[in-house]
Amino acid sequence: MKTLLIKNATIVNEGRRFQGNIIIEGERIKEIVTTPVDKATGFDEIINAEGKFVIPGVIDDQVHFRQPGLTHKADIYTESRAAVAGGVTSFMEMPNTQPQTTTQQLLQEKFALGAENSFANYSFYIGATNDNLSEIVKTDVKNVCGVKVFMGSSTGNMLVDNPKTLEGIFKDSPLLVAVHCEDEGTIRNNQKKYIDLLGEDLPWHYHPIIRSAEACYRSSSLAVEMAQKHNTRLHLLHLSSAKEMRLLSGAPSTSEKRITSEVCVHHLWFTDEDYERYGSLIKWNPAIKYAEDRDELWRALLDGRLDVVATDHAPHTIDEKRNIYTKAPSGGPLVQFSLLAMLQFTQQNRLSIEQVVEKMCHAPAKIFQVKERGFLRPGYYADIAIVNPNEKTQVRKEIIFSKCGWSPFEGVLFDYSVSQTIVNGVLVYNNGKINEHFRGKALTFER
Repeated sequence: MKTLLIKNATIVNEGRRFQGNIIIEGERIKEIVTTPVDKATGFDEIINAEGKFVIPGVIDDQVHFRQPGLTHKADIYTESRAAVAGGVTSFMEMPNTQPQTTTQQLLQEKFALGAENSFANYSFYIGATNDNLSEIVKTDVKNVCGVKVFMGSSTGNMLVDNPKTLEGIFKDSPLLVAVHCEDEGTIRNNQKKYIDLLGEDLPWHYHPIIRSAEACYRSSSLAVEMAQKHNTRLHLLHLSSAKEMRLLSGAPSTSEKRITSEVCVHHLWFTDEDYERYGSLIKWNPAIKYAEDRDELWRALLDGRLDVVATDHAPHTIDEKRNIYTKAPSGGPLVQFSLLAMLQFTQQNRLSIEQVVEKMCHAPAKIFQVKERGFLRPGYYADIAIVNPNEKTQVRKEIIFSKCGWSPFEGVLFDYSVSQTIVNGVLVYNNGKINEHFRGKALTFER
């Protein structure tokens, strides 16, 4: 088997930071040693990580890579390239494609696309509809990350709003239920009110007024209530409002929770004050809201109520985004720069690198029970990101790997760079270059 040595590294893993060397044999970590490797001979490849941080690869539990059917925006090949360029070694992809991933056959077709095209490791959610519970209950819990329920409509409109269906999903789903929570009635009423008043070309700052905190809370509280009733394993995606933080537990360990939660990078980075500058480029569902919401999201992230940081990476073409309020789609690309954005917060003393690793690497592995990934441990797959704190990254169009070719972070100067990304023991990304011959593996789950 091929051997790889990462030497002289500052390793950040499981709450610790220490100097060490990682020995990789084949796809897996063979050994982590803190003693010097004086005679580094006999290795097929050696990476000198002196002065750099070596962390587990990021696991992004919410991305939209748009394949099949929407490949003018993105596809698994292009977006997984962006992922590994950003230190993301595994992703979980959403079902609102064309066709929507709502049957076992369509799910297996997605996995075949992943095997053919993905540079990162992958899993795919099966999507819920108002009439496919019989398909959901057939899902293999060891090979599929979860079932996605849109309790509010978004791109692709997979809204599940039949109370009987929701009850059945929460009662009978054999695996984790991940939910998009926004109350559809509240949103429709708000949108009609402001369009009647001002017309369809609304200023962008109306987005968090229309897709309001109240709309989020009504739906999230219903999801929590149903999960508690049926003891469902519930994961609340992309929470965005201060009010929703009241629903969350600060249990000592993520592994002990039956209800877990996610916050996305854009809700930690932007506020409503940024709509004037960025307009549709930061139009997401749920909406980016107010400074007080962002402040409470940060408090909840640090005190353990929020468990995971992810992206909701959801590309659209720039021409699609350059539209009036009612026609511009929600979502944008983030996966390439999510780790750098969170590391930038360490420069502001908002959190530590150890906490970044916990929220982006360890916690997703624990919540989804990902097998042998998310940690730097002997015997685990060698999924690793190497970060250089001495090299800045200026976000420019020329370095963007996503097919859409733009980023809401364009112009930002990050204080870190991702220098290398290793997936299953193979150097897949190396200082701007992708190993085009490599493909990742389907994730498996210990359930």
